[in-house]
Amino acid sequence: MPLGAMVCALAVPALLGGCILTSDIPDPALTIPESYRAASGNTQAAPPTLDWWRAFRSAELTALMEEAQRVNLDIAAATARFRQADALARQTGAPLFPAIDGNASASRSRSSRATTATNTSSSFVPGRTIDTYSVSLSASYEIDFWGKNRDAALAADETAVASRFDRDVVALTSLVGVANAYFQVLAAQDRIRIANNNIASAQRIYDAFKQRLDVGTATDLDLAQQQAALENQKANLPLLRQSLAQNVNALAVLVSRPPENVNVKGGSLRGIGIPRVTPGLPSELLTQRPDIRRTEAQLASATANVGNARAQFFPSITLTAQTGYQSAALSALFTPQAVFYNVAAGLAQPIFDGFRIQSNFEVQKARQDELVQSYRKTVVQSFADVNNSLVSIRETTLRLRALTQVVTASRRAFELAEQRLLAGTTDTTTVLNTQQTLFQAEDQLALARLARLQAIVSLYQALGGGWALTAEGPLDAI
Repeated sequence: MPLGAMVCALAVPALLGGCILTSDIPDPALTIPESYRAASGNTQAAPPTLDWWRAFRSAELTALMEEAQRVNLDIAAATARFRQADALARQTGAPLFPAIDGNASASRSRSSRATTATNTSSSFVPGRTIDTYSVSLSASYEIDFWGKNRDAALAADETAVASRFDRDVVALTSLVGVANAYFQVLAAQDRIRIANNNIASAQRIYDAFKQRLDVGTATDLDLAQQQAALENQKANLPLLRQSLAQNVNALAVLVSRPPENVNVKGGSLRGIGIPRVTPGLPSELLTQRPDIRRTEAQLASATANVGNARAQFFPSITLTAQTGYQSAALSALFTPQAVFYNVAAGLAQPIFDGFRIQSNFEVQKARQDELVQSYRKTVVQSFADVNNSLVSIRETTLRLRALTQVVTASRRAFELAEQRLLAGTTDTTTVLNTQQTLFQAEDQLALARLARLQAIVSLYQALGGGWALTAEGPLDAI
């Protein structure tokens, strides 16, 4: 769909006084692929649901997401910004309507008696006191022949729409941050459990070596090597506890609470559901992603500003009128004889202004061209984001399967090595190698589970899930 037609179809009549013509907006000359390169199977799917996080089947994650939507400070600040943009749009649109002022005045003057000799006017009365009362309405209106005011208002309206979509970008980013931080918490908890289990296993092997040393079937070197392996596992725990605390603190910031008031129960990544996300069609991104819609609205605003800058080359026609009552006596103020009025029209044509108007026109044209390129890059980048996420999901899933097999085989090898150690039929090197392989594989498996979940979250983000078409009114929910 051409960009200009999309603007006309999607812009909100309540916000926009008109619609930029398709021919006014430069053609971005984009090539929209029929499908994603990394997609497999049927891509004719509906856009992602607004509450995409529910697909992970975690009640605690859902509660954190809902709280972040209500209280996240970045979202609140972005909401305040679009309210400012709305108010500025109304302010910019004010010249489309006549300005009407009410005026009322009362004055009293007294002439000087000392000017009698010098004032020869027949109507002059020395020392006379004069009262004057006046009530009037005045109006002025600039006839917008060339669309200058209309284009300025339209540019401001489109900027307000862009601010709404900017709020959606902030909201989506914040919710993705909540999901990733929560999964980081679960991953840290899993890795701490794995580390504690590994410490227990290493301690058993250490005790076994010590018993063998006592009976003379092991050496001090064997015991020292196993002690090093045991202490190495213990040394991993502080870093894992630090990661857990930091991610809980990150969640606290995202839900706008002090860390002391946040209690994340967590659990395990193995308890998280794995949603099946289909990417849909690439053309759907033009309406699904808020950053594309934001850039689109910014381009429409820049196009209206070009129209406004062009209209400034032409004459400005202004109508003014004033009517009311004026009388020297308050009792006679609203009588027919006290009515007065005046009407005037003015025309002003720029002749020479030091190339100010021409320079402004060139600035607006260059700004329009800049946003065309920004729009193209945003769309192209969105296709790359989706493909990157699809590739990441595919490859992390394959890695997860491979690591699961590695852990199964490594655990079996370690169990056999431990049994043979107790039976005195294996050497120290075999025990140490199988032990180290298992410990590393289990930790890598936990990280692989985290990477796959983060890849799924990134796909939701790349598809623009989690936001509504909010340009129609106040944003109460995402």
